[in-house]
Amino acid sequence: MTSIRDLLGETLAIGDRFCLVVDDRDGTLVATHPNDASPMDIAIVEGRELLAAEPPEEPIEVEIRGRIVDDRLVGRVVGVGCTTPANEPET
Repeated sequence: MTSIRDLLGETLAIGDRFCLVVDDRDGTLVATHPNDASPMDIAIVEGRELLAAEPPEEPIEVEIRGRIVDDRLVGRVVGVGCTTPANEPET
């Protein structure tokens, strides 16, 4: 049986990794969530020390965490180069 928690987890893609374009929005690094059904964007708050520039000029690999900051999901930088095509989950 599928629970609401399972459906929400799938929509938000908690724990998945994506290649994302990141922008600076009022001092916060933000990426648009790759799942159009997600109600929240992603705030890049973990692993920023890996970035050479903020915002980065190229897409970066981001893992979506299970926390919320400023009404956005927390994202963690896991790579400055992307190993997957843009917005495709890392397998």
